[in-house]
Amino acid sequence: MRILYVAGSVVSPGSHGGATHVLEVASELSKLGHELHVVCRREKDQPARLTLPVEGGLPIEFYRVRLPQYLNFISYPWLVRLANVLKPDLVMERYYNLAGTGMLYARRHKLPSILEVNALIVDPPGTRKNLVDRLLFRRLEWWATLQCRWAGRIVTPLHTTVPKAIERSKIAELPWGANTERFNPEKVDPEKQLRLRFQLGLPEASSGVGARVAVFAGSFRHWHGVDVLVEAARRMIPKDDNLYFLLLGGGPEEEPLRAKVKAAGLEDRIILTGAIKHERMPTYLSLADCGVAPFDTSKHPPLRAAGFFWSPLKIFEYMALGLPTVTVDLPPLNQIIRPGQEGVLFKEGDPDSLAQALTEILAPGPVSAWERRRMGLSARERVAQEFSWAAHCKSLDSLIQELVGRKEE
Repeated sequence: MRILYVAGSVVSPGSHGGATHVLEVASELSKLGHELHVVCRREKDQPARLTLPVEGGLPIEFYRVRLPQYLNFISYPWLVRLANVLKPDLVMERYYNLAGTGMLYARRHKLPSILEVNALIVDPPGTRKNLVDRLLFRRLEWWATLQCRWAGRIVTPLHTTVPKAIERSKIAELPWGANTERFNPEKVDPEKQLRLRFQLGLPEASSGVGARVAVFAGSFRHWHGVDVLVEAARRMIPKDDNLYFLLLGGGPEEEPLRAKVKAAGLEDRIILTGAIKHERMPTYLSLADCGVAPFDTSKHPPLRAAGFFWSPLKIFEYMALGLPTVTVDLPPLNQIIRPGQEGVLFKEGDPDSLAQALTEILAPGPVSAWERRRMGLSARERVAQEFSWAAHCKSLDSLIQELVGRKEE
């Protein structure tokens, strides 16, 4: 089946979570026999067209548009010309505020369609998006709701992301996932692992030093809770000479946190790497004894209003690599990470609670090492069964078959 996948706000392939999402969905659908044509955003010096081979699947064709996100809709005439040549059987679009070209084309040409929703469509009062929409006489909400009505089905991790006016039966709640082939502890190159450990200044755990490492990977945004992790680390390090903290990624909070770590004289124990290419992430994560996802929803009103609707890629990737995970005691995170089975939970926004959870999971000695190993194995087994991109796309494929079959009747 030929699928036109419109992701106009995303630069893909790339290292951002959205780029990973688009690439993984396209790849897994191609392995199921679908022909994927992906429309995405182009950055300076990138080619306008890219063909990406997929092992075990059909090649993915990428078509890149050089436009700012807020002007993406003016690419509609270009999309019409492309789609008229491709003649897709189904249109899938990744929603964002000023998107909609894919849904509009599908509506006008009577094609089956799926709308992917990754964030809250209608933000609560007090947010910038809500204020802008009020100034625009609620035209953003009107346009988003119209796209939802046009879509044949809506795919989202949590139904509360979608306006209440949309019938619940149209919404399919599907968690995102991890690439369990790429994030596989058995496929990590020991030589690359050793070299990277040396470059980062991490002692070997087997050398008698007993280094134990907690890792965070992701965007340094205010609600990701990296500041809470740094504060917990600052409290723990003086009590244990063998604890190290590896912070992977970049974002708005990176420089303030880097300055804080430097001022505390902890640069050799709290290591900030900056942005890491996604294909290198498994090697970096393999250096750790546990993963940390210290989200702080108090700093992000949409998450408070609609519940934790982000499907946490970092947690799924920690689990796939066999890492026990420390995260906040908040649904659905406390249903993904079950205490004592895949990791440990802590009280949201509380550095003392996080420090206690990390102290528990990173305790020295062979018994604690065995416990980490047990929880890591449980985590990998669970993510492979329930939270992989392959599992996500099998469910997505069922929706695709249902929509196309409905059209042919």
